[in-house]
Amino acid sequence: MAQMTGLKGMVFALASFLVSAGAAVPALSATALSMQTGAITSQPIGHYEFCKTHAAECDIRTRSTPAPRVTAYGWSVIRAVNADTNHEITPMTDLELYGRDEVWAYPETAGDCEDYVLLKRKRLMEKGFSPADVLITVVRKPDGEGHAVLTVRTAQGDFVLDNLDDDVKLWTKTPYRFLKRQASFNTGRWVTIENGAEIVVGSVGR
Repeated sequence: MAQMTGLKGMVFALASFLVSAGAAVPALSATALSMQTGAITSQPIGHYEFCKTHAAECDIRTRSTPAPRVTAYGWSVIRAVNADTNHEITPMTDLELYGRDEVWAYPETAGDCEDYVLLKRKRLMEKGFSPADVLITVVRKPDGEGHAVLTVRTAQGDFVLDNLDDDVKLWTKTPYRFLKRQASFNTGRWVTIENGAEIVVGSVGR
């Protein structure tokens, strides 16, 4: 009985955030506003190390489905998670925190860009968002430095949650060059983003 109640609660939560993609915006509009992903590519070393200690989180496989349309309430949750996490966590480099680079971890009080992303992704999934729709993404900033953000796939387009900005923005409205992200079909795999030709070399900045 308790298990059934929990299942109903999860279904209700998902319904609160999403509606059928078939009832969403026209396909052309959704396609134009979404990242075009390509072939399987290299997994960032930090994520590879993270997966060694969080194996279950890196082996979630889902069938390829259209991005869902997010409800007004779902958008309020996305915006709150982005802003709240940005304000709760103090930006610090891995070198400052751990004495070495490329440590991806859930932050408690401080962390760098990847840590913000991991926590935001975790919080959105706890709210009912699918792991296929909240994806760690590697970008290059205008100054050439590597950076990580969280991409939320929606029928309205792909949106970015960024520790450098409290506003949730359509990916095309950000100043970044998008390089690669987690595959929507497998949380342990990464795919190229066809809009960006260069893969980040070296560490991802904060």
